[in-house]
Amino acid sequence: MSHNPRVRARTLLANRHGGVWIFYAAFLGVSSATRVALLLRSASSVSFDGSLLGSFALGFLFDLGTAAFASLPFVLLLTLLPARALAHRPARWLAHAALFLTLYLLLLGAVAEWTFWEEFGTRFNFIAVDYLVYTTEVLGNIRESYPLPLILGVLVPTAGLLHAAICRAGWMKIWLSAEPQRARSRWVAGAAWSAAAIVLGLALSQDRFPAFRNNYNREIAKNGLWSLFAAFRENVLDYDTFYNTLAPDAAFERLREELVEDRSILLRPAARDTLRYVQGPGDELRPNVIQLTVESLSAEFLGAFKPDSTLTPNLDALARESLLFDSFYATGTRTDRGMEALTLSLPPTPGRSLVKRPRNEDLFTLGSLFRAKGYDTAFLYGGFGYFDNMNYFFGHNGYRVIDRSSVAADDISFSNVWGACDEDLYRWTLREADRAHAGGRPFHFFVMTTSNHRPFTYPDGKIDLPPKVSGRRGAVKYTDYAIGEFLRAASSRPWFRDTVFVVVADHCASSAGKTEIPVENYHIPLLIYAPGGQIAAGRISTLTSQMDYAPTLLGLLRWSYPSRFLGHDVRRIEEKEAHALLGSYQKLGHLENGSLVVLQPMRGEATYRVDLATGKQNGIRHDNYAEQETIAYFQVASYLYQHELYKALSATEYAQAVAAGETLAAAAAPPEVGPGR
Repeated sequence: MSHNPRVRARTLLANRHGGVWIFYAAFLGVSSATRVALLLRSASSVSFDGSLLGSFALGFLFDLGTAAFASLPFVLLLTLLPARALAHRPARWLAHAALFLTLYLLLLGAVAEWTFWEEFGTRFNFIAVDYLVYTTEVLGNIRESYPLPLILGVLVPTAGLLHAAICRAGWMKIWLSAEPQRARSRWVAGAAWSAAAIVLGLALSQDRFPAFRNNYNREIAKNGLWSLFAAFRENVLDYDTFYNTLAPDAAFERLREELVEDRSILLRPAARDTLRYVQGPGDELRPNVIQLTVESLSAEFLGAFKPDSTLTPNLDALARESLLFDSFYATGTRTDRGMEALTLSLPPTPGRSLVKRPRNEDLFTLGSLFRAKGYDTAFLYGGFGYFDNMNYFFGHNGYRVIDRSSVAADDISFSNVWGACDEDLYRWTLREADRAHAGGRPFHFFVMTTSNHRPFTYPDGKIDLPPKVSGRRGAVKYTDYAIGEFLRAASSRPWFRDTVFVVVADHCASSAGKTEIPVENYHIPLLIYAPGGQIAAGRISTLTSQMDYAPTLLGLLRWSYPSRFLGHDVRRIEEKEAHALLGSYQKLGHLENGSLVVLQPMRGEATYRVDLATGKQNGIRHDNYAEQETIAYFQVASYLYQHELYKALSATEYAQAVAAGETLAAAAAPPEVGPGR
């Protein structure tokens, strides 16, 4: 073959499947340009060292593999068309139209990747898969967040210019002028192209990506389309298949050692179960509990954590009257992960959260314990609760559901695609609280907000930052405003001083970072405010996870109860035993005493020393004891779900567990010593 590039190009293109080469060139060109654009977008976070060359080399291989798979329908079509099909003028027009459409779609994909990267700092992943499922909210969010007609319009001439450049180079003319090809030759060529795609598909796997010290460099190496299909295929990961394990009995034994660090009593010490009895000190408190779970409220937004922040005057004032947790961490980066941890007190198992998995009915939840104490329990959400399977999960775990579809149209003063504004949601909450109080029942409400979410729109005239154009800053300030208004309205109700108010985030506003699990992007606020004085104001600096929220809240209420929770009341454990369990869909982390153990798919493991003040992480030697503790938590949580063992207790089971727990507690109590002895 000639070494002249023009002659070589003519040789490759002058046959029936020459158009596949044009497709490859267009695909690889747009993919490479996208990679460069993302690099420039995150230049301040990317490591400009040898690993960046590796990112581009590996990225090219994945672009090539993706192009091979994406070209298969085109390969099949060119194989099946009759010998002289491309000699006809209509067929050539269609070929040019197909090229233009291909270029347009490639550019549209590049724009989609750019916007996804801006939001999440990663290539397409399982979040993008979920977005394909919930098209109403996602397409509405895109329309409200971006000038969609302008973007789609600009892509037309851009695709046209690329099409003209390809034609000017003569590639289309060479291909469409090729001599007719016999069927046998077409089938041989088609088989060769297909075999190449299969070989690349078998050889390439994101699971076998090399380790990158900077996660941005790793994400740049990926191809967005490949990552999207990989996430779709791996949306649920079986723990035992992909991660380091212990023998099941050994895992339960190791976990039981951890569970009793809060001085709870195991009720089934030899079984594969976590059921134990927690004995509270003194008389139980039975206040109402309204939990405001705030969308994307990073700790750094609050002046209580970052003194130069002026976005949350109401929350900052509230923090001074509340029990404030300084070192409180989300378990994940999605709303459903926050819900999972806050209701179930479980670590984040790999893949989807339990909120969205099948067989998630009648689980052991915070709500199930409130119901056992006679509480009215409800889940209130400003949007449509079918999103992320919220309504099904809460509705099948003992909560009444009130969402946007439950209220009249005139009960919504302002909304965007994600839901009614926070003020509307809090007005519904006040109404439900009034009804429960009038009925003579204490109540526990799980309230989930939506306003602090792109497109960052909210009612005009409420704060001094204009909607949408102020971005996240405006949304945070409106969220704070709505909470202040809600508490002021609640203060006039007869049930106010008998109510404990909780403000907690579902996750941080940003999850992107240089490390596998950027711990600094899991730090969220937790405030517990009791205007009636049931819970004293103050600060708790102990490392705490969303998984610890439920048992800590019940401990503050002095409750005695049977528990399957994997979290602790952090006030009842030693500082050195405090920990946080974190996840990022595939990576599972356990943070304790400044050490972060990360379990990776394909049975990988890494350990880091973490500076919580700066987020800096440095690799350290493997610690077998710490790894076993990490494995025990995640493996047992997966086991309990898989074997349907994390179930709520029936009334009879609850009474039996209480009786057994009280007996064991009495037997374990030190004998009373009388006067003179």
